[in-house]
Amino acid sequence: MRTVFLDLETAGLDPRTDQIVEIKILDEDGPDVIELLLDTLVRPVRHRSWPGAQRVHGIAPADVQDAPTHEALRPRIIEAVSEALVVIYNAPFDAGFLRFELEASAEVRCAMREFAEVFGEWSDWHGSYRWQKLHVAAAHVGFDWDGASHRAINDCQATRAVWRYLAGRHRTENTVR
Repeated sequence: MRTVFLDLETAGLDPRTDQIVEIKILDEDGPDVIELLLDTLVRPVRHRSWPGAQRVHGIAPADVQDAPTHEALRPRIIEAVSEALVVIYNAPFDAGFLRFELEASAEVRCAMREFAEVFGEWSDWHGSYRWQKLHVAAAHVGFDWDGASHRAINDCQATRAVWRYLAGRHRTENTVR
């Protein structure tokens, strides 16, 4: 099954009221070949500014003024994820903004939740392993950032590195000695 890595930057934290301002989707075709399926800023139609989110990802309203809308991008998003394993760091968050589009995927997996168990920091409060921020997971697996975090392309590449680490670890743990 084809694997794609997806990351969004948004105008806020609530998919019911906030919108996407950037989306990247990488397709992994083997260990050394990556194809960029979608790489675009997205123009929100309900927001004129997003100062809190802008401080995190640096995407300003002027940056997206000529970008396509989410609605215009929907067919390309569906095509990119169709019948693929979609890997997202903090999948529940991003999936909230792409509920309709992700229905076309074969499966959605959350690299953050799967990494939490490997990292092994238990939370008695939550009764589960504590979720780690992407930069913590990326450092743990030795990912070397080629740009700022909280830009979708860099976060996609970091998620890919974490996922490949998890996949390699899984293969090693299941090897019969």
